[in-house]
Amino acid sequence: MTRKPAVPTVSNGSYLQGQANGRLSSMDSGQPALEGKVVLKKKVTLLRGISIIIGTIIGAGIFISPKGILKNTGSVGMSLTVWTACGILSLFGALCYAELGTCIKKSGGHYTYILEAFGPLPAFVRVWVELLIIRPAATAVISLAFGRYILEPFFMQCEIPELAIKLITAVGITLVMVLNSTSVSWSARIQMFLTFCKLVAILIIIVPGVIQLIKGETQHFKNAFAGNDASVLGLPLAFYSGMYAYSGWFYLNFVTEEVENPEKNIPLAICISMIIVTVGYVLTNVAYFTTISAGELLLSKAVAVTFAERLMGNFSLAVPVFVALSCFGSMNGGIFAVSRMFFVASREGHLPEILSMIHVRKHTPLPAVIVLHPLTMIMLFNGDLYSLLNFLSFARWLFIGLVVAGLIYLRYKRPDMPRPFKVPLFIPALFSFTCLFMVALSLYSDPVNTGIGFAITLTGIPAYYLFIVWDKKPKWFRKLLGK
Repeated sequence: MTRKPAVPTVSNGSYLQGQANGRLSSMDSGQPALEGKVVLKKKVTLLRGISIIIGTIIGAGIFISPKGILKNTGSVGMSLTVWTACGILSLFGALCYAELGTCIKKSGGHYTYILEAFGPLPAFVRVWVELLIIRPAATAVISLAFGRYILEPFFMQCEIPELAIKLITAVGITLVMVLNSTSVSWSARIQMFLTFCKLVAILIIIVPGVIQLIKGETQHFKNAFAGNDASVLGLPLAFYSGMYAYSGWFYLNFVTEEVENPEKNIPLAICISMIIVTVGYVLTNVAYFTTISAGELLLSKAVAVTFAERLMGNFSLAVPVFVALSCFGSMNGGIFAVSRMFFVASREGHLPEILSMIHVRKHTPLPAVIVLHPLTMIMLFNGDLYSLLNFLSFARWLFIGLVVAGLIYLRYKRPDMPRPFKVPLFIPALFSFTCLFMVALSLYSDPVNTGIGFAITLTGIPAYYLFIVWDKKPKWFRKLLGK
């Protein structure tokens, strides 16, 4: 393996020598690329980009438990409204990231854009929380869903042992890590296949739902907005549930340096993916309500399985398999993308330098991939995963709101920056305001969990001064950091 030290990226994807000072160099440098450098190659085509976004967005949530929105909105009509609104809002956020991805041609996603707009401290805090808590916990949660549903056909008549779920989950996590460490091409090909499986799974639900509508099964849509009154304070929780189901539209920006023709393919992949996912999600929820009442949906542990058992008979056994494949695709897409954030953060001097090494033959960021393995295993076997995700869900949307606010700031800070794709100003303004407003409202409506998440996020500030700013570290401490 070889290390790429703190280097900015120009539009052709090659690396230039830079300084590890935690700031991005100019994106429009005209210097030629250095010869003989080992780099991450441009292997993400438009179709692969679409598969990364769709394959990462569509995880277990839409198949297992879309009741979070229904619970916090109080009615079928309002829940469908929120599903649609979250899809449109996610599209707005995705369009903002499309602009950022075409004018800042560097991998790293949230981290890179915060670093460019607001400097090293908030960027370090973002990658600190992602590395220690968010990504290991999120990977463990989606992996547990994979383990449960891959075993479901073998335990139809009894409860699945928790140890069996965790063991098969550990195998699945390891397999994803090995795949992403071995080959970018194979990881992308498998992601395309799994994305196809996800879309087939959604069609398996939507088509019978449409048939039910044609037959006149609309009783659950009568008085659609009647039901339990939803509190305004429940809106942040409904927002989090919906946006969590749509989260993943930003992952292509994590691998910008590996995208062919990013000026064209990033906006196209984002727009196509978000339209497909939003239409699919809304129609899937409509299909559920043709067969399952609101009360039954709230009681169901796996809505897609309940729906399939009522309409498909023995074919319903295929649904857990499709859910497991869907979860595996989300695991693969998430690891593929987020490892690039750690790679770039190490390249900028914000993480140990071993994480910015590239395998000389396989051209994969091997250490940045496998660093997640032990942390995820610890979460899997020891952590209260769902509490951790509740603690940190506000942090994710806080920083995404900050990134989009940074887009507005960069319009004034760097007006001459080339912007091949540019969104109307009201889109980033509306999206960032909504994110930050919901984050602020969640501090009021759920002060305990949100407060804990806020405190965990704040630990990144002393960590920044300890690991990055403090320049008189003992020799053993510098060796520990790989410096």
